[in-house]
Amino acid sequence: MSELVAGQGDPATKPTNPKDALAVAKLPLHLVPDTIEAYAALAFAEGASKYGAYNWRVAGVLASVYHSALKRHLAKWHNGEEADPKTGVPHLASIIACAGILLDARLCGKLTDDRPPAAPISDLIDGMEADVARVFAMFADRMPKHFTIEDVLPSI
Repeated sequence: MSELVAGQGDPATKPTNPKDALAVAKLPLHLVPDTIEAYAALAFAEGASKYGAYNWRVAGVLASVYHSALKRHLAKWHNGEEADPKTGVPHLASIIACAGILLDARLCGKLTDDRPPAAPISDLIDGMEADVARVFAMFADRMPKHFTIEDVLPSI
C-alpha cells in the first residue's frame, strides 16, 4: 500500500469543510450547462430588443401564446430549420426562452393560465406503451428504411 501524503490523510475519510455538508443539499445550479445559459441569453436578448426586458413580469402573459410559440419553434427545428432565418437565433434557444417565460410568469403571478380543461393525457400516453410494443412486435420481421433529416425530399 502506498503511503499517504503527509497531512492529507485517506481521501475516503477526509474531513470535510463544514459548508460542504450543508451545500450538497442545496439546488445544484452547477448542473445546468453554460451553453444553455448562453443560448437562453441570446433568445432573451432578441425578446428584450423587440418587447423590452422582463415585459411579462409587468404585462403578464397568456399560457397559450407561449405554448404556441414554443410549438412553432419546435416544429421548425424538427423540420430542419436550425435557426430563425431573420435573426439567426436558434429555435432551440427560443424554446428555452418560451419555457422560461412561462415558469417565471407563473412564479411572479403574471401567468394567465388559459390552458384547456385537463384531460388524463399522462394516463393515455403511459397506457399506449403496451400498444406500441404490440405494433412493433407485429412487424418485427420487417426491416423498413427509417428516413431522417439527411434524406432528401423528392422535388414536386
